[in-house]
Amino acid sequence: MLIVKTVLVVDDDPLIVKIISVNLEARGYKVLGAKDGQEGLLSALKNEPDLIILDLMMPVMSGLEMLKELRQVSEIPVIVVSANETPNNVEKARRLGIECFLSKPFYVKRLAETVDTILNIDSLI
Repeated sequence: MLIVKTVLVVDDDPLIVKIISVNLEARGYKVLGAKDGQEGLLSALKNEPDLIILDLMMPVMSGLEMLKELRQVSEIPVIVVSANETPNNVEKARRLGIECFLSKPFYVKRLAETVDTILNIDSLI
């Protein structure tokens, strides 16, 4: 039986969510989207995804705030994808237990391969 892994993409840019979603869905993942940290946190708690792709700079609740709240109740693997690559933000994210930090702009294929690696998926693509 095939087990489909779920990935939650949290980013306030709908185009980025769409690009990541299309590429991961083509690799066989179920993808959920959220437009800010608050929506992302609620979705993560409700849906318990296998992995989260998280931007840092978002309205309502930042990615770092979401990650801090999430870590109080869950160890879901998180990949941060952000243009806000200050050493302070990278260090804060690492201390909160992220898997890796990718800078925007990013290569979608590299992100997808990173997702495969973290979730131990042998990609057919």
